Amino acid sequence: MKNFTKLFVSIFFVGYIKFASGTWGSLLSLLIMYILFNVLALSLTILTIIFISLFFISNYLINYFSAFTNSEDSKHIVIDELLGVFTIFLFYDLIFLYNDTVTYILIFFIFRFFDIIKIFPANYFDKHYKNGYGVILDDIIAGLYTVLTLIILNAFI
Repeated sequence: MKNFTKLFVSIFFVGYIKFASGTWGSLLSLLIMYILFNVLALSLTILTIIFISLFFISNYLINYFSAFTNSEDSKHIVIDELLGVFTIFLFYDLIFLYNDTVTYILIFFIFRFFDIIKIFPANYFDKHYKNGYGVILDDIIAGLYTVLTLIILNAFI
């Protein structure tokens, strides 16, 4: 169970890359979302079910990982980046700009910006919830800020 948990929370051990694991996790998350959206072309209903399932499984496994590694919000955990990026893709029709390449590049940079600076309430969850929910929710909020930014940007372009 420990090996599976490491594999899962680190998204196939990408979280174990020593330099900028969150950035690598975000890049891999974009690739995963590309596969779900463009290759498999899953419906929004199926994607929502996957997201909700992934949310609860991730919370459980992050808590388990944190317990056996005796850590809080370990740098190895990057499944939260996937959930943050996944959040953005649930609103893809509202944020699409010009083409997929431009949209993906903007998603990456804007999401990383909000994930790093942690604007309220992301910083609140990050500081006050020392469990799986705290790890996950700040990235989901960063994803929602990314969606809002792209909607505004879309309105002015």
